[in-house]
Amino acid sequence: MGSLIKIIFPDGKEREYPADVTARDIIKEFDKGLLKTSVAAEVNGRYVDLSSPLHEDSVIKPIAVDSKEGLEIYRHSASHVMAQAVKELFGDVKVAIGPAIEDGFYYDFDSSRPFIPEDLEKIEKRMQEIVKKDIRIERRDLSKKEALEFFGSMGESYKQELINEIPEDKVSVYKQDGFADLCRGSHLPSTGWIKAFKLTSIAGAYWRGNEKNKMLQRIYGTAFPTKKELDDYLYRIEEAKKRDHRKLGKELDLFSINDDVGAGLVCWHPSGAIVRGIIEDFWKKEHYKHGYQIIYTPHIAKVDLWKTSGHWDFYRENLYSPMDIEGQDFIVKPMNCPFHIQIYQSRLRSYRDLPIRYAELGTVYRFERSGVLHGLLRVRGFTQDDAHIFCRPDQLEEEIGNVLNFTLYILRSFGFNTYDIYLSTRPEKFVGTLDNWAKAEDALRSALEKTGIPFQVDPGEGVFYGPKIDIKIKDVLDRAWQCSTIQVDFNLPQRFNVTCRGEDGKEHQPIMIHRALMGSLERFFGVLIEHYAGAFPLWLAPVQAVILTVTEKNNDYAQQVYNALRGHDIRAELDIRNEKLGLKIREAQLKKIPYMLVIGNSEEEKRVVAPRARSGNTLEPMTVEAFIGLVDTTVNSKQ
Repeated sequence: MGSLIKIIFPDGKEREYPADVTARDIIKEFDKGLLKTSVAAEVNGRYVDLSSPLHEDSVIKPIAVDSKEGLEIYRHSASHVMAQAVKELFGDVKVAIGPAIEDGFYYDFDSSRPFIPEDLEKIEKRMQEIVKKDIRIERRDLSKKEALEFFGSMGESYKQELINEIPEDKVSVYKQDGFADLCRGSHLPSTGWIKAFKLTSIAGAYWRGNEKNKMLQRIYGTAFPTKKELDDYLYRIEEAKKRDHRKLGKELDLFSINDDVGAGLVCWHPSGAIVRGIIEDFWKKEHYKHGYQIIYTPHIAKVDLWKTSGHWDFYRENLYSPMDIEGQDFIVKPMNCPFHIQIYQSRLRSYRDLPIRYAELGTVYRFERSGVLHGLLRVRGFTQDDAHIFCRPDQLEEEIGNVLNFTLYILRSFGFNTYDIYLSTRPEKFVGTLDNWAKAEDALRSALEKTGIPFQVDPGEGVFYGPKIDIKIKDVLDRAWQCSTIQVDFNLPQRFNVTCRGEDGKEHQPIMIHRALMGSLERFFGVLIEHYAGAFPLWLAPVQAVILTVTEKNNDYAQQVYNALRGHDIRAELDIRNEKLGLKIREAQLKKIPYMLVIGNSEEEKRVVAPRARSGNTLEPMTVEAFIGLVDTTVNSKQ
């Protein structure tokens, strides 16, 4: 009898098997039904194909197709099927790389013939044929020399370049029918596993992301285990296109970014500025309530300030070039933190003064490459809703708890009620003491636990200067957006020698908390536009009501209604043009105005208004005072 290895099952039970038993056979014995949903296996912490033989004692765990890891394997295999289809249809094509990405996959191709949208249908049809054949996906391990010769014989120079950079002596190749690809794996057992997919777009991409390299053609696609999941995803994609903040920003005249001003620099138009002003007023009011002191700081500072903070060394590639002012170098600010520290240090502080909470809507400037700029979501100049809290160690947990509750209150006020929350802990390289890190992580964890909201721990993903909490808000399409963050900082207090006089009469170093509730106004506004598809709730709408006259005879009464609304701070417009009422209503709906107040002879005689909601629902006629009350009640409830 050959040698035996010990296998530990998912339920913790152990059993011995002959060496070279496959992951498939083990899973089949553990639970035959799992084979129908398992695309691979995790063995001793690494992913392997189901056909992989095991040579040593192992802990095994099936990888379900609907898990995060399983979907990645599923989509990676789909990218190989797409590459095979492209090679079969367009023979002179060279393949580059084809990874799985969030919600899909892509593959880069070097083709003398540009791909066109009609090609996607042809490629999908060929993919369906490959899937229908249920071709076995096989792994082969080759020496680097063998692999170089293998791909060289096919003219696949991109694969040869990648092989030459692999440090190991052996590489793995996955084959399906006549197609082969350099790949670490893992993969599905066969092409027949792929049930639902769609190719979505074509784009250009430089080889290895370097603009000095050749431009390749990238085909994007997505794949799901079921057609329903695919249909739901495609629906969300179409909805996302309709909600694109760049498209709506132009249609609703909210903002613009143009080349004459500069890429990544936002001009807020009157309607967008109204929404921004409402957000800022609400933000300031709530910060005063929560014990913050609002401050303002300059847009530029001496380079030496950023050298002390460390930004000059750590973030140089994101900083703009210095400007000479009377022989001294200044730069536009990339962060607000050093200014807040300067204000803290403007006089001696006692332990009794703490906590001190400084908040600022501070505009900062960071260099981002033009290729990553994206409307309001990725810009070069933006306003952070920034705050820094200086507190004693014994105040840390309470302050974090307060910030967390404050953050959730603000987000819920804007209509965001679901989140993905992450606690990021100490990385390999860090500053500060282990004891301080432990206390900070415990404080963050305790604050999260007290909210009762589920969160995930990201081990080692904290920043070098402290642990943090990241909150990603979910919009109506269930997309996650990174906005809020709470970070504990041991670095800047040390660099700037921030102290306070303790009860013992000695100087002590307070702990600093960085905190942003919305992230930046630009990004948050972009997310709001897409979340509401431009139809802002009444309290945020640039125009809350428009008064529409049926005929010119009603203009005087319409003007009286308009004056009454404006007198009660309701953002109203007056449309007394000599146009058909239907046209006026359609235009108001396109502007996504919450209420249309129709005024005809009957309304004027009864001294009422007939409100029509943008949804199309018509309310019972009511007095102007009653409508003002309706607006006030709705606005106060943040709806």
